[in-house]
Amino acid sequence: MITLLTGPKGSGKTKKLIELVDEAFKVSDGHVICVEKKDALRYSVKPNIRLVSADHYDISGFDAFYGLLAGLCAGDHDITDILVDATLRIGTRDYEELADFLTKVNTLSADADTKFVFTVSTETENIPQRVLEFCEIK
Repeated sequence: MITLLTGPKGSGKTKKLIELVDEAFKVSDGHVICVEKKDALRYSVKPNIRLVSADHYDISGFDAFYGLLAGLCAGDHDITDILVDATLRIGTRDYEELADFLTKVNTLSADADTKFVFTVSTETENIPQRVLEFCEIK
């Protein structure tokens, strides 16, 4: 399952993501991971949450981004939730590339039995229609 938190910059997506991280941690019987572009959420998420900085691993572009997510799932079969901040800053601002990426993540989500949440700094109408078939928008 994939959830997208959409809206313009400054609309509260990161705050909502942090709330969802906390909620996921409360109900998870496995591991919860939060992925971010830089190291900005260090003091916002509980220490029990694995915080991964994409910049720390030189992740840039959707192919490398997908590799990071797939590697996390392959390395830990107990991951129940992966929540990601700054999706377009880690990938690109190309919405068709975003749709291709999310299509692959949808398959990964089903295979790994992991829920994904992504913040996407754009209006919902910019998200390609094909993504809305398998993504929930909040």
